[in-house]
Amino acid sequence: MTFSIATWNINSVRLREALVARLMQEEAPDVLCLQEIKTPVEKFPMEQFQALGYRHIVARGQKGYNGVAILSKLPLMDAGDKDFANLGHARHVAARLENGVTIHNFYVPAGGDIPDREQNVKFGQKLDFLTEMRDWFRWERPDRAILVGDLNIAPREDDVWSHKQLLKIVSHTPIEVEHLTAAQEAGAWVDITRQDIPSGLLYSWWSYRAADWDGADKGRRLDHIWATPDIASAAHGSRILRPCRGWNQPSDHVPVLAQFDL
Repeated sequence: MTFSIATWNINSVRLREALVARLMQEEAPDVLCLQEIKTPVEKFPMEQFQALGYRHIVARGQKGYNGVAILSKLPLMDAGDKDFANLGHARHVAARLENGVTIHNFYVPAGGDIPDREQNVKFGQKLDFLTEMRDWFRWERPDRAILVGDLNIAPREDDVWSHKQLLKIVSHTPIEVEHLTAAQEAGAWVDITRQDIPSGLLYSWWSYRAADWDGADKGRRLDHIWATPDIASAAHGSRILRPCRGWNQPSDHVPVLAQFDL
C-alpha cells in the first residue's frame, strides 16, 4: 500500500476552504492533516472536501482557536486525543488507517514572544506540552506510527534563515530544541523530511510581517513529518510546497508532504 500524507497549518479552514480544495485538486494527498482549523467540528466545511474524495475525517475543534483535523481518502478510525499540559485546547488527534498505521496530528503551542516561563506563561505551557509528549512516548512507545503537525520549533541550524540571530527568538531557542529533541528521542521518531533532504536550508513558514516574504526569505521549518523506526524506511518523496505561501490570502505556513510504501 502506497499513500501520501500532507500536513498544513491552514490558519482557519473556513477562511481558507478554497486553498484546501486547491491543494486537494493539485496535489491530491491521500491523507491531509490540518492544524489551526479554528472552528468547532460541527462547523467544519466538509461538503466541498467530500466531493473531492475526502470522505473520512477525524477532528477536534474549538471556536476561534486551535483545532486539528485529519481528512482522508482512505478509511480512518478515530484513535483518540490527549490534552497535553491540561490546557483544554484542541491540539492533538489521532486516527488509524486500515493497514494499522496510526497518524498523530499535533499543534504545539507557539509559546508567545518572550522565551522565559517566569515572564511569559505561554512559553511555560509550550515547554510543559513538550515534556508531556516526551513522557507519553516514553511510557507508551509508539510503533507503526506517523506524527505530523505544526510543532512550532525549527530544531536545526539549517531550519532557520539565521541560526545566530534566532537563538533568542521563540521557536529556535536552545531550551525549546532540547524539549522537542527529548520528545522525539523518547519515541525514537525519525524526521522524515530530513531523512529525504538531509542538508540545506528548508522552511515551511514565513511571517506575515515581511512586506516581501519571498525576497526576504526569513523562513523557519516549523512543520514536520516524523515516523517510527519500523516504518521510516518506507518513507520517501518529501517535499515542502513553498509556492503555496504566494497563493491569494495564504496561510503563513505551507504544506509538507511525504509518501509511504507500506
